Amino acid sequence: MKSNGRIQLLTLSALMLLCSCGKSDKSAEVKVKEEKPKVKLALVKTENVEQIQEFTATVESNVKNNIAPSSPVRIEKIFVEVGDQVRKGQKLVQMDASSLNQVKAQLDNLKIEFARIDELYKVGGVSKSEWDAKKMSLDVMQTSYRNLLRNTSLTSPISGVVTARNYDSGDMYSGGMPVLTVEQITPVKLMINVSEDYFTKVKRGMKASIKLDVYGDEEFTGNVTLIYPTVDQTTRTFPVEITVANGGQKVRPGMFARVTLSFGSLERVVVPDLAVVKQTGSGDRYVYVYNNGKVSYNKVVLGRRMGAEYELVSGVPNNSQVVIAGQTHLINGIAVEVEKK
Repeated sequence: MKSNGRIQLLTLSALMLLCSCGKSDKSAEVKVKEEKPKVKLALVKTENVEQIQEFTATVESNVKNNIAPSSPVRIEKIFVEVGDQVRKGQKLVQMDASSLNQVKAQLDNLKIEFARIDELYKVGGVSKSEWDAKKMSLDVMQTSYRNLLRNTSLTSPISGVVTARNYDSGDMYSGGMPVLTVEQITPVKLMINVSEDYFTKVKRGMKASIKLDVYGDEEFTGNVTLIYPTVDQTTRTFPVEITVANGGQKVRPGMFARVTLSFGSLERVVVPDLAVVKQTGSGDRYVYVYNNGKVSYNKVVLGRRMGAEYELVSGVPNNSQVVIAGQTHLINGIAVEVEKK
């Protein structure tokens, strides 16, 4: 009898222990189910956002001229060096003048002969055809002389600066590289490729803000001076030329530039950068929007970044509450707990 009593007591104790464990597990399970991800929120509103776009470009001279004769000839004297400022019409190079001197002597003889023929023609001493033939010979020789003169005494067609010298005095010019290169750097120009989305918004005379890496945050001002009339079908962009007056000549050809154009302003929703989530494996961006205790996973189109904020082109309504912390464990439609600030 005592043995049976002990067995019954042990059995009852075991049942009570099992019941106790079952209640504990269920309680823990309920507790896990009720625990919600904690998030921090920020209220977002529309703001007046300036619509600016940044482009990159390399500075170019306004005009670039290569100075060289039309045929191989020995260089007698070069009068300038790289970096020299030159004026329009200034003599830069003297080439060998042997051919020029020969043609000059022939031209002088033809002038004397023509003067004699002309006097005879006036009194009927020669025919019109003889006069015409001699006049044509004189004209051809004068043209040849002027051409040789231009290619013997090389002058600058523009005012600018010498940016390249490829020969020395006494060298034989053999073609290929020019003797000198002269560039006009007052003004200079930049060519940018603008998206076709702005084709109707770019106007001649528009102001452009320009920064050069070499000068840090110093700003230069330019103007749109040329808009190409067609859009490249591959890149969907069109070229735009911007001119910078460059009175101080600080902006030099070859410098890397960042050009900013402003296309007015629009009312846009602005969100903290902490709210923007990048979807893994794609370039899409999302923002969690809070509403009635739950969050929705809204795909957004970003505009420009403004410090610690982003302009949104679309994706989040005005006056929304967005998640700025705690996104790691969130999924679309999940209930969340808002942490108090």
